[in-house]
Amino acid sequence: MALFGRGRRKREAEEPVGVSEHADADFDAEDDLTAVEAPDGPYDEADAPDDDFPRLDLGSVRIPVPDGAQLQVEMDPAGPVRAVHVLTGVGQLTLNAYAAPRSGGLWREVCGELAEQLRGDGATVRSAAGDWGQELIASLGEVSLRFVGVDGPRWMLRGVVAGPPEIAETSARALRELVRNTVVVRGSAPMPVRTPLQIDLPPAIAEHIAAQNQVQ
Repeated sequence: MALFGRGRRKREAEEPVGVSEHADADFDAEDDLTAVEAPDGPYDEADAPDDDFPRLDLGSVRIPVPDGAQLQVEMDPAGPVRAVHVLTGVGQLTLNAYAAPRSGGLWREVCGELAEQLRGDGATVRSAAGDWGQELIASLGEVSLRFVGVDGPRWMLRGVVAGPPEIAETSARALRELVRNTVVVRGSAPMPVRTPLQIDLPPAIAEHIAAQNQVQ
């Protein structure tokens, strides 16, 4: 199944990554889960490839949208956009970028915090070795979650896919491809570590949401 149309990269036929059998009680953010293979992306704006790969410009991230996917915009009560979810046949995919220290390492910290939060919500959590190092796999009710994080130059990109457990590996591959082909636009302005990078909607989408709000 062609998830992303043209421009798919060399790992189209990739096999599922080997999952480290760290059960919920044994999860440790310090586990040494190194990357399986150094992928090409995600890209910093300064290193963005000069290609014809179609990407949706959301300000802080430019993401490829899978063929046939729908977008769902999550607004903060105060007004700003909190997230843009990509709805596909293999699950809901979401990417967010954050300010990070020059030294990197933010994703490892976030992994431990995410695991604790998920366990508090009643999920079982385990870790896996993925393309960029540590990934988190969680089961919560009838939903399987996969979290992927990448430390970039002064930014961290976090992706998550939520989908049915029976196609969890297919969902994970879709998430990795989305992450791999994303461009992050950090900007040069100083900001506190972990600050979410601003999401800006394209004018057509912003106008559509505004029209819907007026009708409601």
